[in-house]
Parts: sequence; C-alpha cells; structure tokens
Amino acid sequence: MAAQETNSNTITDSKNSLEGCEDAMIKELPNALFWDVMEIRKWQDFWFEPGLIKCAMKFNSSFQAKDDDVILASAPKTGTTWLKALCLCILHQNINIPENEDLLTKDNPQFHVQTIESTIYSTKPTPDLYAMPSPRLFHTHLPFSFLPDSVKNSNGKIVCIARNPKDTLVSLWHFFNSIFKPNQEPYPLEKTVEEFCTGVHQYGPYFENVLGYWLESKKRPEKILFLKYEEMLKDPKEQVKKLALFLGKPFEKEEDVDKVVWRCSLERLRNLEVNKNGSVIYGVPNSSYFRKGMVGDWKNYLTPEMEDRINKTTLLKFQGSGLEFEN
Repeated sequence: MAAQETNSNTITDSKNSLEGCEDAMIKELPNALFWDVMEIRKWQDFWFEPGLIKCAMKFNSSFQAKDDDVILASAPKTGTTWLKALCLCILHQNINIPENEDLLTKDNPQFHVQTIESTIYSTKPTPDLYAMPSPRLFHTHLPFSFLPDSVKNSNGKIVCIARNPKDTLVSLWHFFNSIFKPNQEPYPLEKTVEEFCTGVHQYGPYFENVLGYWLESKKRPEKILFLKYEEMLKDPKEQVKKLALFLGKPFEKEEDVDKVVWRCSLERLRNLEVNKNGSVIYGVPNSSYFRKGMVGDWKNYLTPEMEDRINKTTLLKFQGSGLEFEN
C-alpha cells in the first residue's frame, strides 16, 4: 500500500513539475494584448491565449490518431460551424431521419463536433477519446504544423475550410465585438485590420494557417481536402458531394444530397431555436456563430485603404502558392 502511495505521489510530483516547466516556458514567450483585453503569446510563429498553448501541447504529445478519424481544420470565422454540421450529417446520421431525431435541432454543431484544443483538452487533463464511436470527428483551429505526428502519419482524413481574408476579418471583428464589447462601442476596425495583417491576433497569423493546409493538400490530396467557403456557397450540392466522396460516404441518391444541403444550410441553422438561445463554449452565445454568411460583406465595412492593406498582404503571403479567393 505504501509503495502504491509512493508511486502515486511520484507521478503527481512529476506531472506538477512538467506543468510548472510549461508555465515557465510560456511566460518567457513574446506577448501582446489582443483587443486590449486578452493576453496572447507567440509560440512557434503563431499567437495564442496562454491556456490554449498548454492544451495544444497536451494534444500534440498525447493524442493517438485512428485510421478512420476525421479532423476538420479551419482558421476562425471561415465556415467552421457549417462544415461541422455537414460532416456530422454525412458521417453520423441517417439522412432520412425524422425532424425530431435530427441532432442539429438538439444542440449547436459546436457541441457535437468539439474543437480539440479549446474544448476537449481544456476540460480534462487526459480526456477519454477512445470511448467515442467511430469514425471519430474532431475540429481544430491549429495550423497543420501543430498537429501530432500520429495524425499526419495515419490514414485519417483532414478537411480544411478557408475563406476570403477580407470577409474573414469582418466576421472576426463582429464575433469578438459580440464577446468583448457587448453594448459598447466596437473595437476600432483600423486596429483590427492592422492586427490581422501583421498576424498578431488570437490563432494568428491567418495567412500562414491557411497556407499550411493548402500546400499540404497539394502534396497529399488523398489525405487533405481543401474547401473554399465561396465555392461552397456558389455550388453547395457539388461541394457537398465532393466532401462526402472524400469521407468515403458517397451519396446513392441525388435527393439525399438535397436533404443534407437543406438540413445544414446556414439559413436553417440560424433559425433553429437551439441556435437562437443558450451557449456551448465559455458562455459564447450560440447565435454569435451565425451572422450573414455572405460573400463580399467586407465591402460594407472596409475603406479603400483597408482593402488595399489586406490585398497587398494577401498577395505577398500567398505569392507563388496558387491559392486565390473570390472577392
């Protein structure tokens, strides 16, 4: 009994020592203040709230991928909720279920497909992921370089969604205003543009995050499917069929494609009662995950000077990669 207690104490001391080293390392990282309220630190060329860095470390060191895993990847505000709904519907639901059995009517997609670093590894030190039904479906905002080797080397699939930088920025601006400045004057858009272009923002830089998945998808198209938000809005049926085929769940009937496109449409999701009320993560309202969802909304907000700043940054960052977005 004494030996067991000694071993237990040794493991606890070792764990505490490791966490202490992590905390000390994080405190030494370059820091900045995001939106004048959130401390962020630069780790491996990306900026994160310090707690996210610890979660990303745990994910990278302990996650064991399975060959039928599906990981959804996205920079924030690029179509994440829509992609979660679509993949949930394709992988885990009978397409012909009645309305009252539709998971999307019961909880926000963020609840059903959790973000690994901000939800799973932040709530439990060593989450039991092996009890999840296969295929396991996860999401991450982390760049490709941060993924564990077990993910990169497995036969599991990665689906990345990306969006025009200008619409992404405007969506980020609205989202963080709703969280950090409810019923207040919005954060200056000029500062948001500057932070976005320099990459000094939560999960930033956006450009390097997107580019990492894009380049890897060119090398390994059987491993990574790269989707563009604008193309999904323009032709959702074809994009959803491509997604289902990539996931190994091709549609047998054209009418089934129509059902999934309708069930996961932004218009339907936005108007579901579950997405009008309540919250899933850290008190963030479910409604904040659904705004206009349109292409080109940035034109209603950005000045010509702001547009030029983002365009020049985009051209510089994506030069020679072949990655382009519709305006």
